[in-house]
Amino acid sequence: MTTQALQWTPDSFATVVERRPDGAILLRPQKQIAPYPRHLLESLAHWAGIAPERTLVARRDLQGNWQRISYAEMHARVQRIAAGLLSLELSGERPIAILSGNSLDHLTMSFAAMWAGIPYCPVSPSYSLVSADFKKLRYVMELLTPGLVVAFDTPQFSRAIAATVAADCEIIGDAPLAGRRVRQLQDLEREPTGVVAAAHVRVGPDTIAKYLLTSGSTGLPKAVITTQRMMCSNAVMVRQAMPFLADEPPVLVDWLPWNHTFGGSHNIGLVVCNGGSLYMDDGKPTPSGFAATVRNLEEIAPTVYLNVPKGFETLVQHLQRNAALRRNFYSRLRAYFFAAASLSQHIWDELDALSMRELGYKIPMLSGLGATETGPSVTFTTPEGARAGVIGLPASGNIVKLAPVGEKLEIRARGPNISPGYWRQPELSAAAFDAEGFYRMGDAVRLLDPDDPTRGLKFDGRIAEDFKLASGTWVSVGPLRAELLAVFAPLLQDVVIAGLDRDFLAALLLPDLAACAQQLRLASPPTYDALVSDASLRLLLQKRLRDHARRNASNSTCIRRALLLPSPPSLDGGEITDKGSINQRAVLQCRAACIAELYGEPPASSVICIDE
Repeated sequence: MTTQALQWTPDSFATVVERRPDGAILLRPQKQIAPYPRHLLESLAHWAGIAPERTLVARRDLQGNWQRISYAEMHARVQRIAAGLLSLELSGERPIAILSGNSLDHLTMSFAAMWAGIPYCPVSPSYSLVSADFKKLRYVMELLTPGLVVAFDTPQFSRAIAATVAADCEIIGDAPLAGRRVRQLQDLEREPTGVVAAAHVRVGPDTIAKYLLTSGSTGLPKAVITTQRMMCSNAVMVRQAMPFLADEPPVLVDWLPWNHTFGGSHNIGLVVCNGGSLYMDDGKPTPSGFAATVRNLEEIAPTVYLNVPKGFETLVQHLQRNAALRRNFYSRLRAYFFAAASLSQHIWDELDALSMRELGYKIPMLSGLGATETGPSVTFTTPEGARAGVIGLPASGNIVKLAPVGEKLEIRARGPNISPGYWRQPELSAAAFDAEGFYRMGDAVRLLDPDDPTRGLKFDGRIAEDFKLASGTWVSVGPLRAELLAVFAPLLQDVVIAGLDRDFLAALLLPDLAACAQQLRLASPPTYDALVSDASLRLLLQKRLRDHARRNASNSTCIRRALLLPSPPSLDGGEITDKGSINQRAVLQCRAACIAELYGEPPASSVICIDE
């Protein structure tokens, strides 16, 4: 047996294909979406009734002990806090803004808001704690006009609150702030009344649950309207795509931030709708931050492990050398799932080898394609068809359109999980949909088999990132970037491709400090400045660039020059998102001097060339 037996059947993703005269292709799942709850907290109430003592969420306290909240405890407390929220003048026009990151109080507040039918917005903590000018946070406050701002670990947010929060806005926190009245979460608690019951009855599928912030090419956030229907239908889509979730209550060990759709909608919905348990992981996929993750995974065995590719890259290193971690991690694992970026095939292969070593069979690696605006799931893979770059077929409930855009096919989606648009931005909302109501995802895909679309889809980059060289040749940035990251692995975090209206391609390289230190056999990770000027690193990168060029002679794939970014990408400049992903367009705009350096004649000594 080489793959763990799970409950996928041949018709799990059976798809009906419609080819249109204009070149568009429609893909419709044969299997209908199963009934889903009216709102997410209908599931909370259900599990509080049949498994009241089961852990819903847990987080380690300062002493390292797990502090747990059961389904019954959460169900009772959110009603008491909802009663307090309803005494304030809050609404979609005056929602709740949560500035702080994942915590037990954060989840409790968000559930209480949903119980009362009051929208909330989880704001990336980096807008308050990393940004130097608070430009994005100020913009968010002006866009949302919140009536309540929540900031647990309050002193950290004092500067951001002073700079951006209106003086008459209520603040909930856990410590006083100079010149501001701050109430604690328990101050909101009161006995639920008929007012609470009446408000809760009005919560339905089209009630706005939250606003999720996503940045476009401008770098300024858009507030994606996220309804209860979106969250609940997506949770059922996930269960139908991963039928093992119905076998036993899922257990997650998860760090993914709730201000993003992967952690805050996909994973929270997966847990609550299936009566699962979420163990909050305060670790991060960084050299210093992953120790906390290892400690948690040595103690709590997940049934499904969800992460971004960088998290899996870091996990592999620890699984290879830590037998206790490996044994507990695989003790009840049914599947891995990644999203937000492409997972390199070599990491995939390492995970296959590790599960074979520990269990004697491969744990399935699953993925798909989604977006904040799609709740997030649009497509899923199955174990049989999964490999690097493949995104599978539409989830039950979704209809997918592959629309010709230039030389590519853009994937578009329609279903109950699709957002109605962006809050207070009607022009952007209208532009996001085509004439048939399909959401334009902006992602390009291609058919694994041009003659048989039911074989599945493969990611083919972002439509807006592609460009033409001076010769008129199109450059497909997404696949080229993924290939380069594989060639340079594990030395780089990301690659930015340049060459618009130029004679040849060049690249800006963002190094991974820890990986470079290991490859160069340095005692510890160097400073960023020291690393980008390291001659031995430049020689190593040049060798790999030459190896890639020998296999890619075409102008549309051959990178002739490269340059290490002289400084890390800037959050304030929109070059990097708070998830850590690179905005290609913003980097190219902000680094005009670097682009000039790349194409200078003769090339500067800092430029890595393949023809030196």
